[in-house]
Amino acid sequence: MPFSDRKMKKGSKAASTAPSSTTTEGRRKYDPEETKRNILDIATQEFSAMGLAGARVDAIAERTNTTKRMLYYYFGSKEGLYEAVLEQVYSDIRALEQELQLAEMEPEEALREFVGFTFDYHDKHRDFVRLVTIENIHAAKYIELSKTFKSRNSTVVKTIEDLIARGVAAGKFREDVDPIDLHLMISSFCFHRVANRHTWGAAFGRDPSGPRLRARHREMIVDAVLRFMRREG
Repeated sequence: MPFSDRKMKKGSKAASTAPSSTTTEGRRKYDPEETKRNILDIATQEFSAMGLAGARVDAIAERTNTTKRMLYYYFGSKEGLYEAVLEQVYSDIRALEQELQLAEMEPEEALREFVGFTFDYHDKHRDFVRLVTIENIHAAKYIELSKTFKSRNSTVVKTIEDLIARGVAAGKFREDVDPIDLHLMISSFCFHRVANRHTWGAAFGRDPSGPRLRARHREMIVDAVLRFMRREG
């Protein structure tokens, strides 16, 4: 057999045993973590719109191009998926809070940044607000099943506690404010205008989410918290 023929046969054999680009690409594309995150993103929308009782696993599976079996494989049940969604939305806001780097700012600047961030997050992530409202209807039954929920949310309390301590040490903040109480105050301001915007609009003819009111409310809330925290005299 001529040398060129032998070389061609060897090349053909190598080509036949090598994985096809299509197969390799398909394997690269499947990412379990990405699949789970996609399911959680769509489930967040479904549960926030329909509640736990009204949400349909079939609808979530269809929108994520998966199957009910796949969803149950990852999350165990509809309730398990709902619990995972709650954990994820709380994890998202807590993670972003930690990226603010408030410790590098002066206390008043840091507090202004934190309140502004909280306002913007609630205004932008309305699914989060609706899910918290829905879970309160369930008396926190499902989120209390989470083993990490309390520890994950302790980070925001520590952030506020440190911020208050720095402000007190600098002679800028009052000393008698509990960090959880301050967190309640900030959250209440930011949460209410989103959670109740429909009934508020129906009662008073104003949509709090309108651009002009949004800007005014943001400034008002930041100013109110700073005034509350400032040391007198």
